[in-house]
Amino acid sequence: MSSYLLILGEREAVAWVLREGRMAFPPTSRSEVNKLKVGDELFVLTTRGCWHNPTRDRTRVIGLAKVVSDVVAYEEPVSIAGRDFTRGCEIEVEQLTPYLTGVDLVPLVPRLETFPDKRAGAWSIRLRRPLLELAEADAHLLRDALATVSGEPADVIPDYLANIRPVSAQTRR
Repeated sequence: MSSYLLILGEREAVAWVLREGRMAFPPTSRSEVNKLKVGDELFVLTTRGCWHNPTRDRTRVIGLAKVVSDVVAYEEPVSIAGRDFTRGCEIEVEQLTPYLTGVDLVPLVPRLETFPDKRAGAWSIRLRRPLLELAEADAHLLRDALATVSGEPADVIPDYLANIRPVSAQTRR
């Protein structure tokens, strides 16, 4: 079993993942997506810009999920927030923090092997992909931190879905 950060940079994507119980990937040949297997662990991470208020929001781990199907190509691309996604897999969300909360990643970066370059800004460049494989020690650290602030997904998902509104085409320009 491998562990990954599942990186979501758009609130509409968060709503889609939670509503659909699956993850969609853009057309990319990223090796992490190609290596993803049933049983792999996904730490759901939202970026600072995900909620459209980067001065307020932080990069946070908001949940833990398991991959429950192989990654497959979609017959028709899925469109989320104006972007097309051509393949994906089913996931089962096992833990989720309340809306706009989670484990703040920034204070943990000095302790995470996954980010060898700890300089401000240098480590965050690694979050510009859909998945980032985690070192085993990092997965353990995040699992422990998440357990203290997360709850049952069924209790929390309705609040996410009620608060996430699609961005109109006008405001995307």
